[in-house]
Formats: sequence, structure tokens, C-alpha cells
Amino acid sequence: MSRTNERAESEQTAVPTDSVHRDYVLDVRIVERTTAGDDTVYRFEAPHHAGIEFEDPATAELYADVYFDVNGFQEAGTGERGVPPEIIQAGRDTLVGYFLTQPRVDVEWVASYYGEKPEKVERYANRVRKRAEKIREGVMEMGEE
Repeated sequence: MSRTNERAESEQTAVPTDSVHRDYVLDVRIVERTTAGDDTVYRFEAPHHAGIEFEDPATAELYADVYFDVNGFQEAGTGERGVPPEIIQAGRDTLVGYFLTQPRVDVEWVASYYGEKPEKVERYANRVRKRAEKIREGVMEMGEE
């Protein structure tokens, strides 16, 4: 077997590698996974959550922020285009943050959907990030890690 064939077979059978991208309180984390084809995905993991993968870390982190903002949610059973009730009930800024984590949705799409400027959409998402950070800080102060 030639070296080229050996290397090609080795790449095809290589084991994906996982590392923790970001660790949060309450056993929530984002895991970075590199596959044999050098593709990298970021998997959000939490107790009682099926887990979900994202192509970039910023989107996975926003998803985690939405998760903390509503004290957790489960997407199972909402359907392909459904939104978990916890997100709907939380208000426009949380819904905007959630929309921004969905495939093929960006700031411009959300701005168009709501009839707002992209800057306002970014402010909504930043509110979610700030609230989530305060929630995580509160959990740490209470000693609940």
C-alpha cells in the first residue's frame, strides 16, 4: 500500500476530537468537536437538553445565553419551525436572541422580520447576553456550580 493511500485511509478513520470550548455553571457547556475532515462544530450540552450543534462558537454562546435567560428550555416536541414556549413567554429580546441562533437567520433577517434596524436587533441580543451573565454570576455566588 502506498503512503498516499495509507494517509487517506487514516484520515477517513480518524477519531473526532472533542474539547471543552466553554464551561458554564450547572453542568452546561459548549464542546468543540473537530471531525476527521477537519470540520469543527460547537455542541451546546446541558442536563435535560438533547444538545445542538452550531458551526461557529459565537452562535453556540448566544444559544447558551438564551438558555440561561429563560432558566432552561427543551426544543424537543416543538417541531422543525417551532419555538419553545419558554422563549415566547420571555419577551422580544429573548426571542430575537433565539432567532439569531437558528440556521440561515442573521441580524438583517431578524431586523426585516420585526421592521427594526439591525442595530436594535444587536441591542436586543446584547440584553440577553448581559442578563445571562448576571444569572451565571448569581449562581456562582450562591455556590451552585
